[in-house]
Amino acid sequence: MLTHAPVETPRLSLRFLSLADAPSLQTAASDREVADMMISLPHPYPEGEAERYIQAQIAAAEAGRSFAFAIERKAEPGLCGVIEIGSIELEHARAELRFWLAVALGEQGYMSEALQAILRFGFENLNLNRIDAYHLVRNPASGKLFQDNGFVQEGVLRQRVRKGQVFEDVKLWSILREDW
Repeated sequence: MLTHAPVETPRLSLRFLSLADAPSLQTAASDREVADMMISLPHPYPEGEAERYIQAQIAAAEAGRSFAFAIERKAEPGLCGVIEIGSIELEHARAELRFWLAVALGEQGYMSEALQAILRFGFENLNLNRIDAYHLVRNPASGKLFQDNGFVQEGVLRQRVRKGQVFEDVKLWSILREDW
């Protein structure tokens, strides 16, 4: 397993998820507004799903396939979001970025701060060349976040995902090491 000290930013600490995060994760991921903007987060969030997710992330980190970080504010410790660099393909030096943050903390620059730290982790620690990210078309805030942090929009994938009974379009973004 890749080990390191928490990734620090001026206002945040990012550390690998642990089973101790399960109660906080279960509560936060159960928020309808969070689930509504996430491509793969179900609502209602099934009981016990946080433990299953964390156990899967620990195994994926040990195999070098994915690294999920708890996002904590230094001013108020406790999980307030997750940022993950997953679907790692070492052969192609690429990965996919996924994240969410508690709704009450939106528009305060926290996710941009976490994103920059994770890009550094991906490009410097994992030696990646490309990081992809997707968001629902109806979530323009994520698109603005990507654009503001150096990502380039590559296209729209029509009806790429199903949320409930509705197929939805997603936008594909990427950032290359040379762009970063």
